[in-house]
Amino acid sequence: MAELFGKTISRSDLLRRIGSISQAGGTRLVELQDGTERGVRAIDFDTGTGFRFTVLADRAMDVLSASYCGRSLCWHSVAGAAAPQYFDPRGLDWLWTFPGGLVTTCGLAQVGGACVDEGEELGLHGRISGIPAANVSHGTRWEGDDCILFAEGTVVEGRIFGWKQQLTRRITAKLGENRFFIHDVVENIGYEPCPHMILYHCNIGYPVLDAGSRLISPTQSVKPLNEITESDMEYSPFTGPMPGYSERVYDHTMKPDENGMVRAALVNDAFDNGRGIGVYLEFRHSQLPRFTQWKMLGEGTYVVGMEPGNCSVLGRAAAREAGELVILQPQEKREYQLEVGLEGK
Repeated sequence: MAELFGKTISRSDLLRRIGSISQAGGTRLVELQDGTERGVRAIDFDTGTGFRFTVLADRAMDVLSASYCGRSLCWHSVAGAAAPQYFDPRGLDWLWTFPGGLVTTCGLAQVGGACVDEGEELGLHGRISGIPAANVSHGTRWEGDDCILFAEGTVVEGRIFGWKQQLTRRITAKLGENRFFIHDVVENIGYEPCPHMILYHCNIGYPVLDAGSRLISPTQSVKPLNEITESDMEYSPFTGPMPGYSERVYDHTMKPDENGMVRAALVNDAFDNGRGIGVYLEFRHSQLPRFTQWKMLGEGTYVVGMEPGNCSVLGRAAAREAGELVILQPQEKREYQLEVGLEGK
């Protein structure tokens, strides 16, 4: 049953009190209309608790904004939710349309730094986040006394004489809860083996991120992934914004719990006179064995990325050289599940 408006309420008792489920929460398809965002389809979720988030149907079903009682849970870049026609996968040009947001998907054949792999030039973090979804649907359904909010779609990354991978994504939440679930299935829909890399770039910003905020995780060891990080291995806690700051990138080795799960959270204990606020991720270690932390405490670009994935962020050429590159056989599938929610509420 849903926890709404300070009480536990059954389906029948709720429906007797409202004219439409939209009075309590639900999903709504909208279209953005201004600037480079014009024409982008988005799906707004409202779980009825003050927890709201927006899924971009035209940007790989990624999660742009998220808030709790009007308090932002993520960081947004100056690029906004730029429409797919502005996306450029070459070199570092991914950054021109990187919206930040709560979840940006990286992949599906390249994650990490721009590189050249077997003669193919690959840009930062791959192409998938710039591709619109097809077969998009959304709505609510009842499972007993639970009202399920959902959105789903398929995203195809492929070309002739190249790799062909399909991402089928379903995002669900429950009325009365402060969390959502991403369920992804990636399939090689071509007829040749293809490289497969995926990473969930989860970008936490102010006010969750502030001076004194900290990362809570079952970290066993940490390795630096760029030169400046070698001189700053303090991955947590965090300071306020700093002028001239250069990004730090850490590779965490995580210890899963007895159920094979990893839970990581970024929390601000001092927020709201000590009431605190935070965002957590939970995922299965066997599906997403790598965890990258992006620490970028600059002015304006003030963000910490929690990034579970199946690969490092050094790029496909480095993954191939290290013998770590995942190869999908024709019609082979991989499944990924990620839970994202409000910590401590």
